[in-house]
Amino acid sequence: MTPHESPRHALVFGASGLIGRYLVLALAEAGADVTAAVRTAASGARLDRWLAEHGLTRSISTTIVDFDAPEIVAGGASAFTDVTEIHSCAGSFRFGMTAEEARNANVGIVEKLIDFAADLPALQRVVHISGYRVGGQDPAAVPWSDDHRAAVYRELGAYEASKVESDAVFQARALERGIPWTIVNPAAVIGDSVTGESDQYIGLAGTIEQIWDGTAAALPAGETTFVPVVTVDHLAAFMATAAVDPDAADTAYWLLDDATPPLAELLTHVGRHLGARVPRLRIPVGVIKRLPQRITGAEPETLTFMSTDRYPTQSTIAFAARHRMPMPDPLVSVERWADYMAAHRFGAARADDRRFVDAGGIRTFELGASGSGRLIFPGLPVNADTWADVASGIGARAVDLPGLGLSGGTGIADWEQWLPAVLGDGPADLIGHSIGAAAAVVAADRMPARVASLTLISPFFLQGPTGASGWMRPLVRTALRHSDAARLSRRLTGSEASAAALESSVGDLKRATAARVAEQLARAGSELWRVELRKALGRFRGPVRIITGSDDPLAPDAAAWLETLPNVELISIQDAGHHPQLTHGDALVALLAGSASSSANTSTMRSPATTPRS
Repeated sequence: MTPHESPRHALVFGASGLIGRYLVLALAEAGADVTAAVRTAASGARLDRWLAEHGLTRSISTTIVDFDAPEIVAGGASAFTDVTEIHSCAGSFRFGMTAEEARNANVGIVEKLIDFAADLPALQRVVHISGYRVGGQDPAAVPWSDDHRAAVYRELGAYEASKVESDAVFQARALERGIPWTIVNPAAVIGDSVTGESDQYIGLAGTIEQIWDGTAAALPAGETTFVPVVTVDHLAAFMATAAVDPDAADTAYWLLDDATPPLAELLTHVGRHLGARVPRLRIPVGVIKRLPQRITGAEPETLTFMSTDRYPTQSTIAFAARHRMPMPDPLVSVERWADYMAAHRFGAARADDRRFVDAGGIRTFELGASGSGRLIFPGLPVNADTWADVASGIGARAVDLPGLGLSGGTGIADWEQWLPAVLGDGPADLIGHSIGAAAAVVAADRMPARVASLTLISPFFLQGPTGASGWMRPLVRTALRHSDAARLSRRLTGSEASAAALESSVGDLKRATAARVAEQLARAGSELWRVELRKALGRFRGPVRIITGSDDPLAPDAAAWLETLPNVELISIQDAGHHPQLTHGDALVALLAGSASSSANTSTMRSPATTPRS
């Protein structure tokens, strides 16, 4: 294998994984021809979509890989005679595997990949991902004895032990077959340095989730426990560059940021950034390792990563300087990663159109069409997630009001600074539900030039009194915090059919928002505020649509008043209650997508309200 001037052709194994996707993107943007080795045609199609969504305009090739077949790719080495580099990203990053599963996934794949690579005539380099805790193994020790293997797997756990063994096996086989290699030992791989995007929620991500949802009882003590990080895009760029750098041949690089704060400090910073309650209790790492999992909540195999060790990064720093590849700031990158994970509810919400924005200094969750002039303000006690289908159906964006859902802030007191920022320059078409209708009216009254129209859905201040002001806030808070999705669905809609749609709202109530919801429910019972909101609505001269369910009508006096206003249209959805987005979403989309004057559901029917209003 000698250097040549043929075009660069990269074959990427594990191309559909987190690192693989970013690596394919980096290689293609660097001008390489890329073949992505994927397990199924479906994963290849998903990769193509992801690349297109991330701005890649050129095409790549795909091939199906089967590491259990005699030829791991169709046609074998003879079908890839022009491949100049292989990137080994395949394997399994998963805790809880048996030793056999882990060896097959991580050691067996390396063995078969090197055997395949040895027959490629144009190959110049194989780049292999190992790990910062497992790199630097001695290839001369291969093959391991059964006793040594059993001891390592017993001490480290199946996943980490299999990565230790695969590091040694990769070097030994590559040296035996005369294949130039580069090993990259990345730290804990986190999301994109700009967007935070990631779909891995184990390891450090799992610990951050426990802090976010309030299940973390303690943090590791000590100022020297070091769990470094590296962003996935920086890792991909490093690998793509190292593959064609002659000085990187037969070299291992520890890719991590030495400036990553100690673990407890890092977790405290992230928790405060997310607005979560950070545990005050600190437990020494040695004690955590001895405690049972039911107490610590920690996956046992992650505990070996809680170490004070430092790593040989000098060659990495020199490489990055030579290629002008500065390491992204670790704290900024971790914040963006945490934002992405929280916005996607740590994998529970898969849609891409979810994000945090700054609105008047308030951390605000938003979903739907970014920048849309159609803006939905949800009501209580639900969140923006319950409006996702409606927002998608009409090209709108929905935001959690301050202090509610996933948004920061404290509540109604924040509206003065928050509303101008979240509206933007306007003009905006505001859609407010229940207490969100109050926010929409306040915005229209204070900034009429920036509000094109109002659509008020179940506006509590135009409906009968709810008695909410008489509730004791501590009791309401406790009831909300301990409610489950089925119970909340019955309370809001009369049946359990909407339980699945309310899971995220229940999670928010348990996690952080029950007290603020109780406070705002009490505020909604204020007769003075209701009168103020009615007067503000009367001052707005733009078009107004008011949508209620036939089972949750306007108060008779409010209906009579509204019918005298020339800019107001009253619409009733048959058989709907106070939360039509949960029970009559399609009808609501049809109404909101069409013109106000074309509604076939307009009605003046009146019947007693049966659901709580907020």
